[in-house]
Amino acid sequence: MTFDVLITGGWVVDGTGAPAFRADVGIVDGRVRALGRLSEAASAAAAPAAIAAETVIDASGRYVLPGLIDCHAHGDAVVFDQEIQLAALRQGVTTLVLGQDGLSFAPTRSAAAFDYARRYFAAVNGAHPGIDGPVSVAELLAGYDRATALNTAYLLPHGTIRFDAMGPAERAADPGELRAMRAAVETGLSEGAAGLSTGLEYVPGRYADADELAHLCQALGALPYVTHMRGYGVSAPTGMAEVVAIAERSRAAVHVSHYHGPASTLLPLVEDARRRGVDLSFDSYPYLRSSTILAMVTLPAWVPAADTDHAVSLLRSEHVRLAREWAGLGDLWPRITLSHAPGFEWAEGMTLPAAAAKQGMEPAEFCRFLLMETRLEAGCVAARADEGPEGERSVREILRDPGHTGGSDGIYVGGHPHPRGFGAFARYLGRHVRELGDLTWEQAAVHLASHPARRFGLPDRGLVRRGQAADLIVVDPLRVADTATYENPRSLAVGVDDVLVSGVPVLRGGRLTGETPGRALRPA
Repeated sequence: MTFDVLITGGWVVDGTGAPAFRADVGIVDGRVRALGRLSEAASAAAAPAAIAAETVIDASGRYVLPGLIDCHAHGDAVVFDQEIQLAALRQGVTTLVLGQDGLSFAPTRSAAAFDYARRYFAAVNGAHPGIDGPVSVAELLAGYDRATALNTAYLLPHGTIRFDAMGPAERAADPGELRAMRAAVETGLSEGAAGLSTGLEYVPGRYADADELAHLCQALGALPYVTHMRGYGVSAPTGMAEVVAIAERSRAAVHVSHYHGPASTLLPLVEDARRRGVDLSFDSYPYLRSSTILAMVTLPAWVPAADTDHAVSLLRSEHVRLAREWAGLGDLWPRITLSHAPGFEWAEGMTLPAAAAKQGMEPAEFCRFLLMETRLEAGCVAARADEGPEGERSVREILRDPGHTGGSDGIYVGGHPHPRGFGAFARYLGRHVRELGDLTWEQAAVHLASHPARRFGLPDRGLVRRGQAADLIVVDPLRVADTATYENPRSLAVGVDDVLVSGVPVLRGGRLTGETPGRALRPA
């Protein structure tokens, strides 16, 4: 037997939920070709040369898991950055699901739609280094294929599709616009998209109603409707009611993004949806603080964020009205830390009141000033009201639900991002598996690899099994941990030093090899 790569001496956690077992893994042409006591069999036959491999990885004392799938990542532009690839691989992540929250680059037919998606989500997705105008899903995926160390899957962004069909209109779609959006969804699916995403607290997604979304979801077949709901935390019942209505009208499977809030509220909503026949899963990240664009956290609905010029004009002219509405937000300002502030990089990592004081302004005044000067591009990390022991208990209860999958919601733009993009999956493995026992290693492989692969229609990923694509990680169960913090958010995880993507070593000894075998994954 001759292999391209042979992983020896490890304990395989195969993603089925079965107990770990001692086995070597032999890889040929990017796939697992043999699984068992391969080196021992060769020794017993007194023929050591019967086993040969170009690369041998000694996994003694470590676990071999399927590559982890980040179900919610904003790597649409930054996935080409080696720093971001390293951050993901050091956590054991081999696949990013992109196109989240209803806003990304494709499909766009008009320059206006492309410019809007790029500008409005600049603090989230960043600027794509290879695209500067309208692009199809097929073209976007082709640009990812074999251009990075990570696999990518892509969701059709509803907000981008809506803007392309009807601009920033704050109304229901007419029949012609619905036909145009449905055609864009069907074409995008035929070109390899893995589902449809919405961002119902962003614009223009917030202007869509359940009828519009159900109509688009009818095209999905077995692929999921992935939604940033219209409300979380105490507002989750409102958001979930709409999710259920869309699922019942369309018969689509549903995946809720970054499901967070009190477990006593959220988990009964999940159970009720399942009792009603909804095929429901969700992702979460193991932190209490959130991260998004500053405009979404602070601007009232009457400021049309989908029309940047008009929004900035209103911020200048309606400062008295805005100050009146912001008067009750005094408890919010200290919970905001600036993550991305182009032109004001000195403020990144500072709380909004601290940055305001340095600028010689009150917090509300500085917030308005910053939104105007950055043209709504500023980003932030926001502490939630439930931060504390009760919030931690909810995180732990939510991640134990069988419908849970891992999603970092990683935003990598700016000088001081949320640490979740650099540590979420290592935190799952180190804190929630090893230290707290919220999941077993076998359950973790299901939640973080095989369940996501099934959900997004990727049947040859997510398992360590003969014939499967060899996306594999070697984990030191005693050492794996996140090191990124709110104070030092870009610190790399430890404990995952060897990673293969499609059978090619992309991380050896904790360092990038420079190989770029990552595939743009299309549902089977």
